[in-house]
Amino acid sequence: MIAISGVAQQQTKELHVAAAADLQPVLPALAHRYEKATGIKLVISYGSSGNLTTQIINGAPMDLFLGADFVFPEKVVAAGLADGTAPTQYARGTLVLWARKDSPLQPITLDSLTDKRVTAVAIANDLRAPYGQAAVAAMKHLKVYDIVKPHLVVAENIAQAAQFVESGNAQLGLISLTAASTPRFKSEGTFVRVPTSSYPPIMQCAVVMAKSNRRSEAHAFLNWLLKPEVQASLVPMGLEPVK
Repeated sequence: MIAISGVAQQQTKELHVAAAADLQPVLPALAHRYEKATGIKLVISYGSSGNLTTQIINGAPMDLFLGADFVFPEKVVAAGLADGTAPTQYARGTLVLWARKDSPLQPITLDSLTDKRVTAVAIANDLRAPYGQAAVAAMKHLKVYDIVKPHLVVAENIAQAAQFVESGNAQLGLISLTAASTPRFKSEGTFVRVPTSSYPPIMQCAVVMAKSNRRSEAHAFLNWLLKPEVQASLVPMGLEPVK
């Protein structure tokens, strides 16, 4: 009779998800909602899309990869590691410029990037993080990159870039709307949206891993994520639904 204890716990199904850092404010609530509905627990590893792609290609045992763009998930497809021929878009990201409310730069505008008082602007690594790529593209489009470049503080991923500016280690941050939409960032700072015409669309895409023994569960979660009611719930969290 004693040997039977713990069997129910062992039957809990887990889905291992590699998730882009911009999803850190978003996925916990979705994971809780999904587990409550299905009994499947999401075990999530966050990082830049580039670093996660490298880990997956090097054999990291993931069931699903939720990237912040199309390019990095496509690399997983090209490596023959995806259960499919192309990534599936699940959302669209938005880039914003954020500053603390106690900043002397308030009220901020995009012109704040070239304010002479600015000595540190946080962005994500443009080689590994799609939001970093978008930030560089936007600054070049707005013709301010050469002015801002000497002041850039480059973070490993977009979540870290948000931490830099929220902590005051940077005066401005080009961060994700998902971070700026959290209660903490809303209470501590303000943001302006960077015009979407100034950077390539942040098409956030996913792939299911071919070697996963939970492919059906991974596909089921991705299908759930694409349901109209779930897509609609992404908007307050800073993501645009798939059109």
